[in-house]
Amino acid sequence: MLILRSAALFVVAALFEIGGAWLVWQGVREHRGWLWMTGGVLALGAYGFVATFQPDAHFGRILAAYGGIFVAGSILWGVVADGYRPDRWDIAGALICLVGMAVIMWAPRDAG
Repeated sequence: MLILRSAALFVVAALFEIGGAWLVWQGVREHRGWLWMTGGVLALGAYGFVATFQPDAHFGRILAAYGGIFVAGSILWGVVADGYRPDRWDIAGALICLVGMAVIMWAPRDAG
């Protein structure tokens, strides 16, 4: 159950961070205006809170593991939101990052 909760929190964090960055990008680079940028900044701020709900208490571990979710999620976001077509190397790299995330986050550890 803890793994499921942790995975769900990573997905929520990715939606806020990647979505927030995308909104800022749209506001600045695509000239959509300050409302898009403001939405992005608010989403990025919300992302900062989501990590605090992870069951593991080690900030560095959480952020390092989240990096794998960010990489894979960013590629997926590009596919859905921008029509990006990842090549086999993009997909292989994202899968490697996800494996690394799982090892960092959920590998069995001694209690001591």
